[in-house]
Amino acid sequence: MTQSHNTPADHSTAAPAVEADHGLSRQDLEDVVERVLSRARAREADAGERADRRHEDSGAAGNGLLSGRARELADSGQEHSQHDGEQQDLDERRALRRVGGLSTELEDVTELEYRQLRLERVVLAGLWTEGTLEEAENSLRELAALAETAGSEVLDGIVQRRLKPDPATFLGSGKAKELRDIVAATGADTVIVDSELAPSQRRGLEDVVKVKVIDRTGLILDIFAQHAKSKEGKAQVELAQLEYLLPRLRGWGESLSRQAGGRAAAGEGIGSRGPGETKIELDRRRIRTRMAKLRREIAAMKPARETKRLNRRRNSVPSVAIAGYTNAGKSSLLNRLTDAGVLVENALFATLDPTVRRAQTPDGIGYTLSDTVGFVRSLPTQLVEAFRSTLEEVADADLILHVVDASHPDPEGQIRAVRQVFTDIDAQNIPEIIVLNKVDAADPFVVERIRQRERNVVVVSARTGEGLEALRERISQSIPRPETVLDLLVPYQRGDVVSRLHDWDAEILRTEHLPEGTHLLVKVREDLAAELAEFAPERAPGFGAESA
Repeated sequence: MTQSHNTPADHSTAAPAVEADHGLSRQDLEDVVERVLSRARAREADAGERADRRHEDSGAAGNGLLSGRARELADSGQEHSQHDGEQQDLDERRALRRVGGLSTELEDVTELEYRQLRLERVVLAGLWTEGTLEEAENSLRELAALAETAGSEVLDGIVQRRLKPDPATFLGSGKAKELRDIVAATGADTVIVDSELAPSQRRGLEDVVKVKVIDRTGLILDIFAQHAKSKEGKAQVELAQLEYLLPRLRGWGESLSRQAGGRAAAGEGIGSRGPGETKIELDRRRIRTRMAKLRREIAAMKPARETKRLNRRRNSVPSVAIAGYTNAGKSSLLNRLTDAGVLVENALFATLDPTVRRAQTPDGIGYTLSDTVGFVRSLPTQLVEAFRSTLEEVADADLILHVVDASHPDPEGQIRAVRQVFTDIDAQNIPEIIVLNKVDAADPFVVERIRQRERNVVVVSARTGEGLEALRERISQSIPRPETVLDLLVPYQRGDVVSRLHDWDAEILRTEHLPEGTHLLVKVREDLAAELAEFAPERAPGFGAESA
């Protein structure tokens, strides 16, 4: 029985396989199997020797940058605390993971059952066009963390010093050939470039290295697609992916062009209906139709989120948004402050959907805390546009807790990248508190350096709880507070009023229980003062107005 396989092998290689099915003895088949396995063992040993030699000879800007797990994802001890809850969502996410060792790479059709199996063994490539070498290496290490979050195994990485990218292959012909040798030596099946590639650059580099090439934007979109859970989040990610894919569609040759139809296909041009759509034009039209539908769906979901925000505004509830670089510890901080039990994972972009929880200041003023999607350097514009409705939680906040990973090699770079996104979503004028997280693992000199440069800084550790009381006090001082002073006498049968004052809206300065009711000296917001007019002093004889 003969089977057809989609393989890169040519027809001259496939022909002997058909003959083998009909004419080889059992001994001949065993010899073929042994020969295939021997070649596989030899390739593996040779690749290991080359990799060892290359790591021994590597320089600071070349190979050897990425040994072991990416530093951004390095395990620094216990991942969760008692404030993170049971983390059932994390178990659900880890129940479906990419499996290493799955691929369809094939050199010869006769080796179908004995080929090496692998998936996403990647080599990283970046350009050093500006800044320092350390910044270029940190960027490549961050790319390694992104690749590992997506489920890949990072084998090697290179950085090239170049004034500007090559328009044909991004790296230049010489460095592209060197990258091809590294890919062959390590047995990688994917190259990830630390930048956004033009479609022509991607095709040109793939033609040289002979494996799949993706860029930083495509990698981030892949992570978002894996982590999206809600209906709105999935729609936003799909829209961003389609916007990224549309200009990068590639044709598949004349066999699928479908340029002519009717009698024109048989060479009879006169009287025909003219040329039809090509396959790639049809794909573009379908993508645009799908994008239009997704935009309508996202627009239909927006009112529900706006209604919740309007309810909080109507009740004058202050809103505090937790924002910052990805994997800086935003969800861990939310769990510490509110015992929310939201998902916490040592991975980049673990949280996509905003989570809103209730909190209180030490003196009893209620406010909301919103955990939002993390930012990253060169965040794809497609994601900023697709997630604009989600990022409005930041833009509409009264206060932003800008969480920074103090143990990161370049925390100032993280601050600049996040503030660039704030500018993109018109949130640059909202009051901001810099929260230096992970100080238990940070360099004290770096922490002090940032405290000298930034005006409003609080140093905390979501893991150990250090500095959280100071953070709560700073939030209490920074959120909008009640300013109208009222002296109230509330009858005991109106316990709902007293409960509401204790719940969200007021700062209670004094409480006294009298035979006529509860005497309260409070600070409330101006809109609530009108609702409490019936309990004002002129309607409660024997009580004069007091001022604070």
